[in-house]
Order: sequence, then C-alpha cells, then structure tokens
Amino acid sequence: MDIAIVGLGYVGLPLSLQFARSGTRVVGLDIDSVKVEALLAGRSYIRHIPSETVASAVATGAFTATTDFAAARDTDAVIICVPTPLDHHREPDLSYVLATGRALAPYLRPGILVALESTSYPGTTDTDLRQVLEAGSGLVAGRDFHLAFSPEREDPGNPLSDVATIPKLVGGLTPACTTAALALYRRAIARVIPVSDCKTAEAAKLLENIFRSVNIALVNELKIVYSAMGVDIWEVIAAAKTKPFGFMPFYPGPGIGGHCIPVDPFYLTWKAREFGLTTRFIELAGEVNEAMPAHVVRRVGEALNSRKKAVNGSRIIIVGLAYKPDVDDIRETPSFHLMNLLHAQGALVDYYDPFVPVIQPTRENPHWAGHASVPFTAETFASADAVVIATAHREVDHRQMLAWSPLLIDTRDAIRTQSTEALPADLAAKLVHA
Repeated sequence: MDIAIVGLGYVGLPLSLQFARSGTRVVGLDIDSVKVEALLAGRSYIRHIPSETVASAVATGAFTATTDFAAARDTDAVIICVPTPLDHHREPDLSYVLATGRALAPYLRPGILVALESTSYPGTTDTDLRQVLEAGSGLVAGRDFHLAFSPEREDPGNPLSDVATIPKLVGGLTPACTTAALALYRRAIARVIPVSDCKTAEAAKLLENIFRSVNIALVNELKIVYSAMGVDIWEVIAAAKTKPFGFMPFYPGPGIGGHCIPVDPFYLTWKAREFGLTTRFIELAGEVNEAMPAHVVRRVGEALNSRKKAVNGSRIIIVGLAYKPDVDDIRETPSFHLMNLLHAQGALVDYYDPFVPVIQPTRENPHWAGHASVPFTAETFASADAVVIATAHREVDHRQMLAWSPLLIDTRDAIRTQSTEALPADLAAKLVHA
C-alpha cells in the first residue's frame, strides 16, 4: 500500500514514520518547502522526533516528502493532518482543511480513501470536506471513493505516548468507508475502534478536549479561591488523588495552551449556535482559563509591590515558553499572554526555554519573532527583578534558579515538585505561588 499524509507537523510527521515502520510506503505532503527539504535530508525539526528516525525512513525508501500534491495520484489513501485554528473572531477556521481538499481533489481516483484527522465540529468531514472533494474530482464520496474521520491523539512530550499503541477511533461516511479506514489504520496502529459514522468520531474528539478544558478551569478557579483562604491547592490535589475511584487529578497553571484545549471546545460552541443552543459549561470554562494570565500578572505586580517595586520598568523573565513541559511547541502558549500583558504594563520582558532557543514567527504573536532565550546563568537571573515559571521543563533546575533570583513566582509548583526537601528560610522568602 502507498499512502499520502498531508501536513508534516506534530501529528502528520510521527504518523508518517509509524506507517513507514509498519511496511507502508508513505509520501508526506506539505506546502512548506523548508520542512520538505529538511526531511529529505534526514533532519527532524521536531525535538522529540530523532533525526536518525527520519533519516532511516528516507534511506529505506519507506518515506519521502514533497510539496507536489500530484503525488497523491498514485496512492491508495490520503490522510489529512492540517491545522484547524480559530480566527480572530474565535470562530472555526477550516481554510487549511478546505484548501487541502481542493488541492487533492484533482488527483483522487476511484477506490481511494481520504481520512481527516484534524479536529473539527461534527459534520466537517461528511459535509464541508466532502463537498470540496466531490466538486474538484467529479467523484461521489461513499460510492466512488471512501471518506472517514479518525481524530489524532498525539501527546507530545509524554514518554508513554506512542503512536502505535494509542487506540484509534475511526468513523466512515458509510459502513464500507469505515471498513476501508479500519484496514488502513490497522496496518500501523495496534488497536483501532470503529464508531458509527464521521460525526460520532468528530464528537468524541471534542468531548475528550472539552473534558480537559472544563476540569482545568475548575482547578484554576479553586486555586484562586483556596489561595484566598490560605489553603494550598497543590496539597489539596495530592490529597484528593489518593481516592482510588471517582476522582481524576487536574492541575492549575497560568493559562492553557497547545493546539487542542484552547481551540477545540469552541468548535462545538460555534456549531451549537446553528441549532439554537448554548454551551454554557464550555464558555464558562473558556472564560476562567483565559483569565489566568491576567491573574498571574496581578500576582507578579503584588509581589513586586511588596518589595517596593513596580511592574513598569522591572526586568521580568518568563521561564518556559512552550505550552507544556519537555516539548518545543509554542502554539497557543499562555507564556505569550504573560509576556504581552507584562510588556503592556512597561516591563522589560525576556524568556528562558532550552527547548525554544529563538522564537519563530507565529500568527498571533509576530512581534516576538527573533527574540532569543536568555542563558541559564547566575548573572542572568540575579539581574532580573522577578522570574515567573510558566512551564516546568523537567531538565531545568528550578531550585538553582530560585537561589539565583531575587523573586520567583511559581505557577506550576515546580520548586516543590522537583524536590520534597524543605526550602531554607532565605529561599522560601523569595518564592511566591500564583
């Protein structure tokens, strides 16, 4: 079998390599020629994917890459793994999915399978994508070619996250489409689970991320409430998770980031309005989570004020630019919100992140492009007025950072997580939780 995978990012590249390992010839399609050239040279641009893995797949002929969508003409299946962000009005932006569909349509042939993995609202695959594929190919989905949805379940930075072993949901336009998609994914994935149709698979993916969004919002709100009462939210969570049933721990932070939780719930919110319905839980969770960066900045201001300093004119270092530990992914990271809010108040803002040496251009924060991570030295942190831990990478020595810094605001309980040893009084006096 030959397959094409469109979009060679955090979802498409590991999926391509897993199929290649499983004996399937894969052609990766991407509009970014820089990515394609890197892959053909055996270089990975994603930190947790070794270049050796890419080079091996290319050398054996199991994987290649191109910007020419005509390469899909000779394949048995096409998997679409492109972004589904929100636009400036916080409404679904399907432009990447639909543009991909239009680019592929002329090269579809009878019997081919097209599977979408990009998260979206129920109805995207069997309505929006189907329309552009049929219009551009002259073929009919479900009769001339197969169409399915199979949501991605990537968890970058998690050492236990393995594409081959994470169960895969599959829902087709017709039963025959589902059967074709099951046959495809079972070539590379250990457990593939059929659901009744595309909409069900799309809805399941949204439920997974809405569940996380709502529960993160709950602990974020409780963090503020318990802090006002003098109660340590981190100790509360540790105590509650000793219950072996009926509880699952979630943890607070300075906001939410990544390509899923800040975005996906609002796809359902938008779609629900079409049916005259409101999604109050989802919207309230979004409001709580989106307010967390402002809460952290207020805590920074209070901590500086207690030391007779103002945010205006202070040098503040944000530690951890990536949206989660041990990855180099800065999509929707709350660290940008912190940096923007502090900068707007007149602070001199720097960042430290060993995974992100230089900020690459982003859609929402182009003004930070080109800024480089400060070095991890005593001079760097001693010269700051405040240091804010926004993302707790495991390889960073946060206790050493606290020793160097005059003031450290910890939004992730990173200091205590790194060591249970009690802090000396002089270090404890410099530590603030937010």
